[in-house]
Amino acid sequence: MTAHDLGPTSHAYISQRLRLHFVDWGNKDAPPVLLVHGGRDHCRSWDWVAEDLRKDYHVLAVDLRGHGDSAWVTGSSYPLFDFVYDIEHLIRQERLAPVSIISHSMGGAISLTYAGTYPETVAKLVTIEGLIWTPAELEKFAAQPTHERISKWVEQLHKLATRHPRRYDSLAQAVERMQGENPRLTPDQARHLTTHGMAQNEDGTFSWKFDNYIRARSPFAMSASDAHRLFERVTCPTLMIGGTESFVPDPIKSGALDSFPNVKSVMVRGAGHWVHHDNLSEFLGLVRPFLAQ
Repeated sequence: MTAHDLGPTSHAYISQRLRLHFVDWGNKDAPPVLLVHGGRDHCRSWDWVAEDLRKDYHVLAVDLRGHGDSAWVTGSSYPLFDFVYDIEHLIRQERLAPVSIISHSMGGAISLTYAGTYPETVAKLVTIEGLIWTPAELEKFAAQPTHERISKWVEQLHKLATRHPRRYDSLAQAVERMQGENPRLTPDQARHLTTHGMAQNEDGTFSWKFDNYIRARSPFAMSASDAHRLFERVTCPTLMIGGTESFVPDPIKSGALDSFPNVKSVMVRGAGHWVHHDNLSEFLGLVRPFLAQ
């Protein structure tokens, strides 16, 4: 067995006093690619993508704070900008810039915000369903009275404080839950995602690794105009990929792409929110030529 046949190596870095985790797939002399997962997910969700790209790229995949094998925040706050700080810190510490970033869902929102803040450090940007909030939805959210947004946030936290992590008697039971959430997964995919996404409790049961507090939405967010000015700065070639069977609106129809100066959008038929799981071959068929340009 060669080093290339082995899986990734685990590493840790410190960000805002939190011990955060990432995996490195080797090939350090190749162009760097950073993989950023979505909410309630983990870095090993990218394994199929990483195993293909590692031949030509130096691939790293991060566990965001509150996810996977990274530390949870003390308290209840997971604002978007703290995730951006963590990504910036990792890229700077590992000297990855200029780096290509591939991201999913909440990870896409984080990566787009990072790329608009530090455009000179991003070579290429791929997002899978990263524009969760349309301009119209941002305007609607901002139009709510401040006291209502704060009180809704407080109520969310009250509910989450009494919500205990679900315990599963076996991994098989959790795999069944995983497949119920995304019926497009093969049994092997569901088993892999579940195995890396769970921790065993002291009583022998299993629970998901993510912190339940990540479910709470901050009462404050960028306005549509702020988002537009930020995304105008995403000057690198940007590929936005969506699934035709997802709950996330088509970014072309929603007007979300109007802010980006150098963007292409592709919708993958027969795929839902997790395009890279639902149709890996088509996803790689889009991403590989884009990175090679």
